[in-house]
Amino acid sequence: MTLVTQCLDWIREHVSKPEIVTSIIWTIAKIILIYVISKVSIKIAETALSHMMIARDKSPLKFNRRRSDTISRLVHNLISYTINFICILLILGQVGINLGPLLASAGVLGLAIGFGAQSLVKDVITGFFIIFEDQFGVGDVIQIDQFKGTVEEIGIRVTRIKSWTGEVHIIPNGNIKQVTNFSTYNSLAVVDVTIPNHLDIDQATKTLKETVKQVQLLTEDIVKDPEVLGVQVVGSTDLKIRIIAECKPNKQFDVTRLLNTEIKKHLDITQIEVS
Repeated sequence: MTLVTQCLDWIREHVSKPEIVTSIIWTIAKIILIYVISKVSIKIAETALSHMMIARDKSPLKFNRRRSDTISRLVHNLISYTINFICILLILGQVGINLGPLLASAGVLGLAIGFGAQSLVKDVITGFFIIFEDQFGVGDVIQIDQFKGTVEEIGIRVTRIKSWTGEVHIIPNGNIKQVTNFSTYNSLAVVDVTIPNHLDIDQATKTLKETVKQVQLLTEDIVKDPEVLGVQVVGSTDLKIRIIAECKPNKQFDVTRLLNTEIKKHLDITQIEVS
């Protein structure tokens, strides 16, 4: 109880002094001001970055939107980290902590961590080369090892991809050895139509050509005229006629389903059997 009493007496003796109260209030006000300025700076930087991206989109010179989004998110993260770090240092300075020894210690500690955290350095370097070489960007559909999905974010350390079933996979950049990008070039939808051997091949091929022309009018995902290549496989009781359609990146599955549906409808109308 004596210790508590002594503490209360010390508080009354020191805090009750006007100059000390003024100093505490002024320090708190400066901390709040530093915090507000840091948040406003981040917001201004975000707004400026957004306006830059909009200006680039409206420019007569066409830029890769996918790469612009990727770099935009990375720059946003770097700005946030830098401003928040400076904010913390300024706040520590206001509460009386000497930043000189702290920064010196941080430098020595960072050097020690650099030797011990080689995987972290590897993640950062790999992330830099992913963006520099434009291996993939935000919005691309990629596959890394057994993980396939849409790229949500490329950070300085990790890459986030979301699968079509909703799972989000967070992969350290240093672990990315091989990437398959499904969004770089146009894809190809391939459909094999199986019909009995006894049917007229020429009539079936003609019907299929008319059908695929009509399918092209139903979707904007097909970028070239679909082709009926002809008989792909001849079996003992049936044969397969192959159809291909070049479509937008990663749209081959949608186009394949549409082709299968429309081909079945038209073959039923023309009373051509499908095995």
